[in-house]
Amino acid sequence: MKNKILIIEDDKSISKLLSFQLNSEGFETVAAYDGQTALDLISNNSYECIILDLMLPLINGFEILKITRYKLEIKTPIIIASAKDDDSDIISALELGADDYLTKPFSPKVLSAKVKASLRLLERKIENEELKTIQDKGILIDISKRTCLIDDTPIILTATEFNLLALLIENPEKVYSREKLITKIKGSDYPVTERAIDVQIVALRKKLKHYGTRIKTVWGVGYKYLGDSN
Repeated sequence: MKNKILIIEDDKSISKLLSFQLNSEGFETVAAYDGQTALDLISNNSYECIILDLMLPLINGFEILKITRYKLEIKTPIIIASAKDDDSDIISALELGADDYLTKPFSPKVLSAKVKASLRLLERKIENEELKTIQDKGILIDISKRTCLIDDTPIILTATEFNLLALLIENPEKVYSREKLITKIKGSDYPVTERAIDVQIVALRKKLKHYGTRIKTVWGVGYKYLGDSN
């Protein structure tokens, strides 16, 4: 069965271009040209990946993210493909639950590579899923349920944020370069900039509240996690 990808893009020429690229690589694509249609499709169907523009008629992409992640509680990987390139827009989208962010113009081949990487990550999660918890004082991660509690209160993390936090907590004091984090979380052939990891770390620290200070920047290298004993 082909992996089904939902493309939410109001520019039909861009939508058709992305569909052509993905179809040529064996994916099945479904198109939505406005936010309301997109939400109807998301509510009544399942997709392996969603490609989402932010500037849409009827309902914008930010609202779609909120509803998809917080109301419908859908965990499907979501890749933003938008002309909005301000840091504030990128951070807002990632904090609302997007897993990745591409700014226009971009190569359809790059988008295709990101979709493939998201699917490989999903496959690895399913294959390696086991009953397991990771904890550091005040933070409890349940790997099998994909949940995170901060002082016994659930918080919502994107797939990338969840995997980053689990990796760092499991390996306290270990310094990871940005490139290494990308490889560990996304795979060695994932085309993403180091700036994207920085944005994810900023969003993760904010969600962890006062525990966010445990994620330390190692200047000129990357990041590490300081356990509660520190």
